[in-house]
Amino acid sequence: MNLESYIPLLIQVVLAVGMGLAIIIASHIFGQRAKKNALKDSAYECGVKPFDKAHQRISVKFYVVALLFVIFDIEIIFMIPFALIYSDFVSANLPIILPILFFIAMIFTGIIYEVRKNALDWNIPKTNI
Repeated sequence: MNLESYIPLLIQVVLAVGMGLAIIIASHIFGQRAKKNALKDSAYECGVKPFDKAHQRISVKFYVVALLFVIFDIEIIFMIPFALIYSDFVSANLPIILPILFFIAMIFTGIIYEVRKNALDWNIPKTNI
């Protein structure tokens, strides 16, 4: 293993860290400093005086849907290369298609589970407990 082949990588890492530090330092040196007050720190409401806190609690449903979205994005990331690269082998070779069929079946089972648990429904009526 030749260590000289890692020199371009080392230069790139040093430049990236150096540029990041330079931007942070320049921001502190040349950044605008203003006195804090309640009016400047309040949320801007198009000229209307704010009537509530700027940071409100967000329902957990939004996070659940976001995580489900990420999961199905990852599914597509795995499906596209399979469709493009192995399209010639699918019709001829069964052992190549069996893992992807298992993967699709697991994802489909996950979708069915989510629909039955109402994980994708944002408008669940609130019940009185």
